[in-house]
Amino acid sequence: MTDPNIFNQFLIWPFINLLILFYKAFALLHIPGAFGWAIVGLTLAIRLALRPMTKKQLESAQKMQLLKPHLDELNKKHKNDKRRFQEEQMKLYREHGINPAAGCLPLIISFPILIALYRVFFQVLNTGNMQEVVDQINHIVYFSALHISSIDLSFFGIDLAAKPSQWQSAGWWLLLIPVITGVLQWFQMKAMTPAQPVQKKSDKKDKKQDDFASEMQKQMQFIFPVMIGFAAYSFPFGLSLYWNTFSIMSIFDRPNRTSSQTPKS
Repeated sequence: MTDPNIFNQFLIWPFINLLILFYKAFALLHIPGAFGWAIVGLTLAIRLALRPMTKKQLESAQKMQLLKPHLDELNKKHKNDKRRFQEEQMKLYREHGINPAAGCLPLIISFPILIALYRVFFQVLNTGNMQEVVDQINHIVYFSALHISSIDLSFFGIDLAAKPSQWQSAGWWLLLIPVITGVLQWFQMKAMTPAQPVQKKSDKKDKKQDDFASEMQKQMQFIFPVMIGFAAYSFPFGLSLYWNTFSIMSIFDRPNRTSSQTPKS
């Protein structure tokens, strides 16, 4: 944590400073479970900061989905002329105000931030020697006012460092955490899936291909939440708190779905 490499200095340390700032603020207000609320507060702040990019990414994906029937028609019409197909494809994108890179760029920018947040919570919560963590935090905070003497990891009676895999000694109710995490992840993926366009009759020739893509998408909506739930079984509760807060924000902050009718070409 204290290694002064580029990733730590530009991502890990700033987030740790923000986390401790939230922690000190909640502790100053004598709010029980201050560190848990600090995790929630930091996650909300980062999610709000990423909101414009995330919204742009999802809206771009939704527009691309609605244009799929037109792209399929262009592909049939120019299947023997890839250059002409690419020209007509870009023309269609321009007509509907779509930038193909708009869906990827926000993800590229936000992904390192999410990884950094994950590493912050993992490093703080997954260390057995809490005094060592406190000493490391005091070494990297920017202001002396952020120095801490200890960290109370209790949040509504749950130890933020507790892992559901320790349920036999800590309590069976810890098994609810990975279940809740997986369910919230499923709702998040369902909420963020672009609306499917209404297919024309002429599109039925490609029904088999479309059915395969649709089936794969449905399977991923179940497989990925199971993977996240399984990961939550081995991770500290504080990490699940971060992930679930992010999921809830994504569910309720999704862009409005446009009409399922395909746009006119």
